[in-house]
Amino acid sequence: MSADFLGSGSDLDERCVNTIRLLSVDAIEKAASGHPGAPMGLAPAGYVLWTKMLRHNPKNPDWIDRDRFVLSGGHASMLLYSLLHLTGYGVSLDDIKQFRQWGSRTPGHPEFGHTPGVETTTGPLGQGFANAVGMAMAERHLGAVYNRPDGQIVDHHTFVFCGDGDLMEGLSSEAASLAGHLGLGKLICLYDDNGISIEGGTDIAFTEDVAARFAAFNWDVFRVEDGNDLQSISEALTRAKGETNRPSLILLKTHIAFGSPNKQDSSDAHGAPLGKEETRLVKENFKWPADAFFSVPDDALKEFGKCVEKGKEAEAAWMKKYDDFKTLDPDAAHRFQRDMAGDYEGFFKEPLVDFSDVSGSMSTRAASGKALNAMAEKIPALMGGSADLAPSNNTIIKSSHDFQKTSLDGRNIRFGVREHAMGSIMNGMSLHKGLKPFGGTFLVFADYMRPAIRLAALMKLPVIYVFTHDSVAVGEDGPTHQPVEHLASLRAIPGLTVIRPADALETWEAWKIAVENPGGPVALILSRQNLPILRDGKQAPAALAGGARILLEPDGKPDVIIISTGSEVHISLEAGKKLAEKGVGAKVVSMPSWELFDKLGPEERDQIIDPDVPTRLAVEAGIPMGWEKYTGNRGAMIGMTGFGASGPGGEVMAKFGFTPERVVERVMEALGK
Repeated sequence: MSADFLGSGSDLDERCVNTIRLLSVDAIEKAASGHPGAPMGLAPAGYVLWTKMLRHNPKNPDWIDRDRFVLSGGHASMLLYSLLHLTGYGVSLDDIKQFRQWGSRTPGHPEFGHTPGVETTTGPLGQGFANAVGMAMAERHLGAVYNRPDGQIVDHHTFVFCGDGDLMEGLSSEAASLAGHLGLGKLICLYDDNGISIEGGTDIAFTEDVAARFAAFNWDVFRVEDGNDLQSISEALTRAKGETNRPSLILLKTHIAFGSPNKQDSSDAHGAPLGKEETRLVKENFKWPADAFFSVPDDALKEFGKCVEKGKEAEAAWMKKYDDFKTLDPDAAHRFQRDMAGDYEGFFKEPLVDFSDVSGSMSTRAASGKALNAMAEKIPALMGGSADLAPSNNTIIKSSHDFQKTSLDGRNIRFGVREHAMGSIMNGMSLHKGLKPFGGTFLVFADYMRPAIRLAALMKLPVIYVFTHDSVAVGEDGPTHQPVEHLASLRAIPGLTVIRPADALETWEAWKIAVENPGGPVALILSRQNLPILRDGKQAPAALAGGARILLEPDGKPDVIIISTGSEVHISLEAGKKLAEKGVGAKVVSMPSWELFDKLGPEERDQIIDPDVPTRLAVEAGIPMGWEKYTGNRGAMIGMTGFGASGPGGEVMAKFGFTPERVVERVMEALGK
């Protein structure tokens, strides 16, 4: 049943809607920057959803079973901030007045963890849409795992507002296609169909039939022709909530900057303040006092304030169901609480895989698969897959089945060839909480998902990337599939921990760090080719929490320090032994993670890379960028200066200088011998 209003176009309903509009206009005018058009056009939909439909508790923004709301077009942030203020989330009027100012709780685009009630960081268009798909997937999976016939403890909807720009981005098509395939009936998207982009009317570049596209994606699609018709919006949302087998797209025909006499339906209102005179005319149009700034009528505030009591009642009713659930199945309740908290620090006291059954060598991608499966037995929250490369990435959880609309409890996600959507969906799953998502592809294709990786780092989301086929050793597939700049590119992202293990034992340690790390995303960089397992002496397994370890050390002071990662560690070890035969003392260091190494104290770092040994050589099958930080002014590097080439992997590596002999030559040159 749709929401009841005080009467079609009642004075109070209008005041509530116009309060949203004019708070947005005033904040943007005061900031002298921002996007007034979308908040003015979407205010009726925001009012209906937040006060009549959305199941939320403003006094507990983190309530587990709340409906999720995502504003994918993050430039319309003042719509969200106005709603958060009016419905009681603790965003004050002073916060609204500080919109876009240094240190404010109302930044230009919504930021997760910065403002209460903001579910995800949006701004880059399409990201929020795909995040919402991930949230809806998490809700369906957790519901399938934990709900009982007599108690639904995971039972909520995910709502997303998006615009033309979101739907122009290829990311939204990737995510919408997967959502339709999975039949995510609790995902509801309201499309702000205002026909305006920054450059003018959308018809200059965007004339497709959006409804037909989404219908082809297996979405339930319908229209609301008047974006100001509260009753029609309510009925559309009610219909969407009643559709359980498909996600829903509501095409809402709105007017950008509705109520602005000179800028309505104009691109001028997209990304700039209306201006002092136009703001006056807007207020006159809405019968608002011209000299009233940041004004909230008492009766409107009271109407919005009803959300607080309704939210408390909704959470209290859920808590009763949850208490019953804890009584009936305390073990499941314990797992649910632990996984929702996402706290796995110190979870693995001992390695679950010692690789004692492996003779000689193993690729780190294969070792990663063994580590993942061992951990998945202990942590049901581990869920993920690959961008159609699971057999190559070794990302299948063998003890589970596929996550499909007929088997929502499955933990293996078939993302399809959709790297960007995979990354953004993983972010949404992590934001929802209750799951520890992972996703795999070839390292070279990390470029396709880079915006999602960057946002995961910005939001400090503990997602795990499994990037295999990590260098020119990929071989025959050639330079299109051989990453050379990707390690440097990923290391450049603040907050992303990059780990490139040298063998199976380091791979286990890398997975342990990734799973137990609560503070941000981790990228595992893994080999296609087999690598010897380092078992003896200083080469035995050691905790990699410090990001580096010494594998070979001369009796006296080293003449040279050779620092490597991944498969090149083994080349450096062989070179170290050959140098010893020449009377040159070489210390060989495996440094799988710069980020972890940099967190060590100065004394610990100096024990690994002696500051009084100026001759250093880095060996890595990637571009040299960044290595000077560890090699110093007199350091050198064997790396890549261009793209790779097609040929057998071992031969390609040799042709580009990744051999023990070449390492020895470079060391002797550096020492002047």
